[in-house]
Amino acid sequence: MVKQIRLDEEKINVNNFRSEEMYDKKSGKKIKKVIADFKVSNEDYHRVTTLLYRMTFTVRVLERELEFKGTISNYSTSFTNLYKEGAVGDFHLELIEVID
Repeated sequence: MVKQIRLDEEKINVNNFRSEEMYDKKSGKKIKKVIADFKVSNEDYHRVTTLLYRMTFTVRVLERELEFKGTISNYSTSFTNLYKEGAVGDFHLELIEVID
């Protein structure tokens, strides 16, 4: 069971994780896709959202020996304001491999 992913050097502890392969529409090549759900507290909100604004990362999943350059294809959160003390939001993130 995958418990953590890394986006560049940032570690994110995940509640749910799934990986799959799909075909890139332009090239027809097989690419990787990672889907992760995780919780973000108000203490980590700024750090995590600032990270996600980068959009493209080196994606590492050590438990699966998986690494690729990926970009966000889908992202959602249960909260729009996690600045309230004690608040925790559910984040959903989907990353797809970028073909150079």
